[in-house]
Amino acid sequence: MTISRRHFIHAAGSAAVSIMAESAWAQSGGEGLKISHQFPGGTLTEGDFRDRLCRRFAIEVEKRTAGALKASVYPGSSLMKTNAQFSSMRKGALDMSLVPLSYAGGEVAETNIGLMPALVPSYEQGALWKNAEVGKLLSKVLDDKGVMIVSWIWQAGGVASRPRALVSPEDAKGLKVRGGSREMDMMLKQAGASVITLPSNEIYAAMQTGAMDAAMTSSTSFISFKLEEIAKHLTTGRNKTYWFMLEPLMISRDVFARLPKKQQEVVMAVGAELEVFGQEAARADDKAAADIYARAGAKVYDLDEAMLKKWQVLARETAWKDFGEKNESCAALLKAAQKLT
Repeated sequence: MTISRRHFIHAAGSAAVSIMAESAWAQSGGEGLKISHQFPGGTLTEGDFRDRLCRRFAIEVEKRTAGALKASVYPGSSLMKTNAQFSSMRKGALDMSLVPLSYAGGEVAETNIGLMPALVPSYEQGALWKNAEVGKLLSKVLDDKGVMIVSWIWQAGGVASRPRALVSPEDAKGLKVRGGSREMDMMLKQAGASVITLPSNEIYAAMQTGAMDAAMTSSTSFISFKLEEIAKHLTTGRNKTYWFMLEPLMISRDVFARLPKKQQEVVMAVGAELEVFGQEAARADDKAAADIYARAGAKVYDLDEAMLKKWQVLARETAWKDFGEKNESCAALLKAAQKLT
């Protein structure tokens, strides 16, 4: 193929502009990294631990790069709407976000494994994902879609409800329930519930108005969104639970690629170190949620092994089966995750 002088000049000019733009961005041309999330804002030491994790990340990255790379945290969906965050990272329009991975299930089916009912039974097993086959497969899927995981954060959760407790699958019949993911919703439908789909920061209003009877979400969200003010029952995640969610801190692959190598190394190192903080804080919130709801007058319930197995049987017949049949990639992810069980 012959390349004309005009095409050569155009290509060279475009490359030069791109290099200059990347260099300017990498030197922080002013704003640095923007980190978005949907959770209530706080301080470095008080408030939702997911917000605190993002703030710790920002401070430590700036410190280790001697101010060359700064980061700003935008809580409460103040930078952009919750459901726009993942796709915006893919396009490079958003630098970073801490968001439930399963929220991206509509555009990347594989991400629904981040909230697959009864697949992850403990924090210990969730922590194994990062370096196991399932984690490597998931990272490859995300990388191909333009997103990278910086911190692997798992959270247990349960159910807050108003009219009656939701402990066993039989309890779900006739209730309007928010499950949190397509797969969780499939299990609930099989149990006889009507499902409601909305982000966790919209649960309070829906439950308050009666549009929703019960909501499944993380222990931290039970606390941060003050559902104890309206819920009469809480099934906790502090003992056994079928509700474990992968809620990672992520970065746009395009944004990451524009950082100098040393800054890339700092971003990933700080992200990895914060995983310990994330797990400890999530565990603490499992207990704190139970205490807060009990003090508010709600009845508190824990799952035992027998009840967990009932939910797991239901999950295998519905969500697991559907996910595994979606495509070869989903099947491989599910098989790899089950190796850790």
